[in-house]
Amino acid sequence: MGADNRTALIWPVLIIVLVVAVDQATKAWAVAALSGEPPLRIIGDFLMFSLVYNKGGAMGTTLGSPLYYLVVALIILPFILYYIYHHRQEPALSLALAFIAGGAIGNVIDRIRLRQVVDFIDVDFFDINVFGYKLDRWWTFNIADSAIFCAMLFLLGYLLWYKPRRHRAMMLHDRGSSGSH
Repeated sequence: MGADNRTALIWPVLIIVLVVAVDQATKAWAVAALSGEPPLRIIGDFLMFSLVYNKGGAMGTTLGSPLYYLVVALIILPFILYYIYHHRQEPALSLALAFIAGGAIGNVIDRIRLRQVVDFIDVDFFDINVFGYKLDRWWTFNIADSAIFCAMLFLLGYLLWYKPRRHRAMMLHDRGSSGSH
């Protein structure tokens, strides 16, 4: 591995370590400060810190046991790490994937240690009422979930809009360059 390849991996590794550290530190704070306490109102009912232990998956899903979510995360995580390595020269991809890997590792640590995930960020977004499904308050989440969700939104936008435009621009540039000779 050349020096450029090693340098390209420094930021993704730092992001993974940072997301895991912040996630675990905030969860430790939440357990110490919020256990047995009523929700801590930060911005009225809109933003509260409420300690919840989640045995299911993201957004309240219950597709299987806590072991199921642990096994799925442990299967997917090596692929994410591989893609970080493979796309290390594309910072937009490798850094977004690093946020996802850091979030996944943070929640895997909880699932191994506690057999559930510590959630504490409680936000009252807009109500959802679709086909009889009603959600009055958003699911409680944590820093790991936030890192995963935000990185997934970024990746979606990057892969659907930015990368195809960049690819088309490069093709037009190549056609223009080859036509001038």
